[in-house]
Amino acid sequence: VQLQASGGGLVQAGGSLRLSCAASGITLSRYVMAWFRQAPGKEREFVGDIIWVAGTTTYVDSVKGRFTISRDNAKNTVYLQMNSLKPEDTAVYYCAARLLFKGRFNTDYWGQGTQVTVSS
Repeated sequence: VQLQASGGGLVQAGGSLRLSCAASGITLSRYVMAWFRQAPGKEREFVGDIIWVAGTTTYVDSVKGRFTISRDNAKNTVYLQMNSLKPEDTAVYYCAARLLFKGRFNTDYWGQGTQVTVSS
């Protein structure tokens, strides 16, 4: 199983970025794809997730209305569209996969992180 995250970078506050996570070696219909982030000196934080088979999404309160998770079935790729970015969104972002019906923090697979830096 491989989860390949990309799309991070440096952006000014108020700007946008789109992260991608391409999955391989996994039957995505059996999984929930999630995004987490970890800021320096802080614990890894759940950002949101999508039930692949249903397209249902969940978000942490701090990103609701600004971030959107979507997926492309043909490309086996999940996206994190981040708008109205704030300096406090600065973190390393990770994609993750967990089997359906597992708890939010019971991750089966992690991708490598991609750095997002928001300047004020």
